[in-house]
Amino acid sequence: MDDEQTNRRLAAILAADVVGYSRMMAADEDGTLAALKRHRETAFDPAVERHHGRIVKLIGDGTLVEFASVVDALKCALAIQQAAHGEEKNSASGIVLRIGVNLGDVIVDGDDIYGDGVNVAARLEPLAEPGGICIASIVNESVGTRIDATFRDGGEVRVKNIDRPIRVWKWHPSADAARTAAPRPQTSDPGEQPAESPSIAVLPFDNMSGDPEQEYFSNGITEDIITDLSKVGGLLVIARNSSFTYKGKSVDVRTVGRELGVTSVLEGSVRRAGDRVRITAQLIDTTTAGHLWAERYDRDLTDIFAVQDDVTRQIVDALKVTLTPSEMARIADTGTTNVEAHDYFLRGRELMFGLIRDREIFDHATACFRRAIELDPNYGAPYAGLAMAYMLDHQNRWSESPETSLDRADRFVRDAIEREDKDPFAHYVAAVVAMFQKDYDRWADEVDRALALNPNHALALNARGILLLYTGEPAKAIPYIERAMRLDPAFQSQFIHFLGTAHFVGGDYEAAAASFRDRIAKTPSTDLSRAFLASALGHLNRPEEARRIWRELKDINPEYSHPEHVDRLPFRDPADAEKFTDGLRKVGLPD
Repeated sequence: MDDEQTNRRLAAILAADVVGYSRMMAADEDGTLAALKRHRETAFDPAVERHHGRIVKLIGDGTLVEFASVVDALKCALAIQQAAHGEEKNSASGIVLRIGVNLGDVIVDGDDIYGDGVNVAARLEPLAEPGGICIASIVNESVGTRIDATFRDGGEVRVKNIDRPIRVWKWHPSADAARTAAPRPQTSDPGEQPAESPSIAVLPFDNMSGDPEQEYFSNGITEDIITDLSKVGGLLVIARNSSFTYKGKSVDVRTVGRELGVTSVLEGSVRRAGDRVRITAQLIDTTTAGHLWAERYDRDLTDIFAVQDDVTRQIVDALKVTLTPSEMARIADTGTTNVEAHDYFLRGRELMFGLIRDREIFDHATACFRRAIELDPNYGAPYAGLAMAYMLDHQNRWSESPETSLDRADRFVRDAIEREDKDPFAHYVAAVVAMFQKDYDRWADEVDRALALNPNHALALNARGILLLYTGEPAKAIPYIERAMRLDPAFQSQFIHFLGTAHFVGGDYEAAAASFRDRIAKTPSTDLSRAFLASALGHLNRPEEARRIWRELKDINPEYSHPEHVDRLPFRDPADAEKFTDGLRKVGLPD
C-alpha cells in the first residue's frame, strides 16, 4: 500500500481484556455474559465517553479504544480501574480487567485501525497485573505530571512480533498490588538493570558467637532482613537461595554485583551472648566498592525486631527508595513479640530449608514449629512452617501417614493466614496446597496475594507462571518464570523446567527442547525434564534422539511411569496434557 494512499494518524490506543474470562465462562456462561454487559454499560463505556474515546471494536472479552489525546487515554484507564477497585468490596460481578496503553502511528481503514501503535498496546495489556495498567515509555513521557498517579518502571521487555525492546511502566490501584507489577523477562545479562531500579543482595551474616549451634540465628537474621526488603516495591531483592551460595566464602562485592546483577550488597555479622546481641551491617556499592551506610547495634535480645526494622529502613533510605504507608506497616509487622517463639521458628525454618531433607529433619523442624506455637498461639509464621513441612511430606512420604499430609498442610496454612493475613510466605504455601488440590481459583487468589505483599517472592512468581501454563495461557506464564529466574539465579534449574513446559504447551517445541536440555545440563539426574524433552523431540520428528533421551531417563529411574506422571500434572485442559503423550507416541514411546 502506497504511503500517499494510506490514511495514517497518531493516536493513543487502550487495549483491555477480562482476567480469567475463559474460566468464568466455563463456570457460569450466562452469569459471566450478564456481568460483562453490566460492567460495560455502567463503568467502561461511560468512562470512554467522558474521556472522548472511541470504541473501535469488541473482541469477546477484549476491547480496543482510540483516543486523540494520550492524557485522555490514560485518565480513562485510571478511571476504569479505580472505579472497579472501589466497587470490588461491595460487588460480586467478578469482572477484573488488565489494560495496556500505547501512543503510536495507526493506519485507518474505515472504522477500524491497525498498525504498530495498535499491536504494541495489545502486547502491553497482558503485562499488566489484574486490575492494573501497563503503559509504554512514550506514554509515560508524554503525560509527564498531568496524571495524578505514580507509575513504576517495569524495565525493558520484548514482546511477540515487535522487533525492538519496549520500556514499560506499571500501576495498580492498591498500594500493595502495585508492587506485583514487574514480571520482567530476564535479559541475556542479569546485570542489565535500569539505573533507576535499585537492586540488592543480602549476603549471609557471619556468626561471630564462637558457637556453631548459633548458625541458625545469624542465618535467620539475614533471612528476615531479606524478607523485609523484598516487601519494598521499588527494590529488586535477590532471593535467599542465591545470596546464601556465598556463605562462608571470601568474596569481592564487585564480583557479587556482576554475578547477581545488583547495584548494592549488604553484609554483616551477628554475635549473640546470653541475652545480648551485637549486629554489624554495611551497605556497599558494587560498582565502586564504596560504603553507602554502616551501623553497629549492641542491644538486648528482646530488641532484635527493632534492630531488623531499623536496618531495613536505613537501607531503603540509603538507596533513595520511597516507602509507601502499607510497606512501612508490613516491615514493622513481625508477627510476634515473643523472642523465644521467634527463635524456635528460626530453628525450624533453618532445618526445613536446609540442604538435607529427610524424615529426621522433618521431625526436628515440625517440633520447633510446634514449640513456637505453644509459646505464642497467635504467631502465624510457624503454622505456615508446619504447612510447608507437611507439603514436603506429601511429596516425599516421610511420615507414617503421608496420605493425610496434604489435608494437614491445608489446615495449618489456613490457621497461619487466619492469624497473620499479611505474611506472603503463608499465602505462597496456600497457593502450593491449592496447586496440588487442582483448585485453580484459590491458587490464583493466594499467589496474587503473596505477590501483592512481596513482589520479589521468586517462588510465588514461578507459581504464578506455573498456574498460567497449566490453565492454558503459556505465553503469559513466561515473563513470570523469567522474573523468578532473575531474582533467584541459583535456583534456575527448577525454573528452567517450567520455562520449557510453558514453551511446550504453547507449541514452540524447539524452544522447549532447548530449555529442557539446559535443565538436564544443570541437573543431570533429572527424569522429569528428560520425559518432556523426549516428547518435544517426538513433536519435532527426531525419533532417534528422543529414544536416546528416553533410555537415559530409564537408566536414571527404571520405575518411571509416564501415565502416573501425566496424572500428577495439574493441567486444567486434558488436551494440554495429551500433547505430552502425543509427542512420545509419535516416536513409539514408551515402548
